[in-house]
Amino acid sequence: MPQQKLDVYRDWLKISATNRPLNFYQILKLKTFEDNTAIIRDHYRKLNAYIRKFATGDYIDESQDLLNELAKAMLCLTDKERKAEYDESLGRKTDDAAEEVPSRSFAEILVRNRVVTPENLKKAKSYADAVGLDLHMAIIQQKLAPQEQVMLAFAESEGLPFISLDEIPVDEYYAPQIDPNMARSYSFVPVMADMGRLILASPVPLSLDVEEQLRVLFDMPIRSAICTPAQVNAAIAKYYPRDAVQQIVRPASSKPAKESKKKGKDADAETETVKVKKNRAVAAPLTAQGKKNRVLITVMAFCFSIMVGFIGTGLIRMNPTMGERLVPTLILAAIAVPTAWVIGTKIGEREDD
Repeated sequence: MPQQKLDVYRDWLKISATNRPLNFYQILKLKTFEDNTAIIRDHYRKLNAYIRKFATGDYIDESQDLLNELAKAMLCLTDKERKAEYDESLGRKTDDAAEEVPSRSFAEILVRNRVVTPENLKKAKSYADAVGLDLHMAIIQQKLAPQEQVMLAFAESEGLPFISLDEIPVDEYYAPQIDPNMARSYSFVPVMADMGRLILASPVPLSLDVEEQLRVLFDMPIRSAICTPAQVNAAIAKYYPRDAVQQIVRPASSKPAKESKKKGKDADAETETVKVKKNRAVAAPLTAQGKKNRVLITVMAFCFSIMVGFIGTGLIRMNPTMGERLVPTLILAAIAVPTAWVIGTKIGEREDD
């Protein structure tokens, strides 16, 4: 008797429904239109930990695919804006959301969840006002509560998903295509393209200006997911060190498909690797020291040109014949300034490296 083909939903998740594709609530084993983000995230983490047990042996590809589905479902259903759109696509009416979990402020969530005491919250507010910090960062700096609990509460108050880079790692396809200086300046890393959006992990929601720059870069909308500062900083140190360069961006639609065990797919993956290597890297902008070196060399060349010009003028007055012979020298001196600018740029780039 032939062996029954693996059905990860039936065999691993124990989902009896046969209609495919399953919606996000079915995948996370939630009641339809569940609004409590804590319940949604709890289901996700339990299923994520369980499916990781199959991430070895013969089912590596199947387990990774299912982990990605679970992550996409969680990211959508814990994002207030995206969840509303998704629920509407499933036929949810506005009146059906009457019992939706009410919105609470960050401070209210902290106290309700007993993350900090009212006394410590007051202390953190005073510190935040004194040094000009956001409240959630002040609590973390004062070490009044664990980072993850603080950021979970902050994500809920912002209506955004919370993400752990231990569960959903940095997307290594999109990461090299982002300007390292931008990633370091605004503290974010890309984690996943989902439902036509690029999800970025950051300790704070990205500004509209940054989102717009990245939207133009990747030709897709950008959505923030909240992550602990410690995890984002560690990821930035790994993917965006000082000597990192930005790769040329390719259309999102050209992202290579997941490698398969079949030989034909392996050949396609190998071809894609060659294409990536042929992409020209765009160097990051010069640092302040590199710019100083460039200006210094240019000023020296300019002064040299002025000096040669004065000497040439004096010689022409003294001896016209000798002066005429210096005309090529004066022309070369005039070229010295732009040439020095280019050379200074190259030296600046070496200094940066």
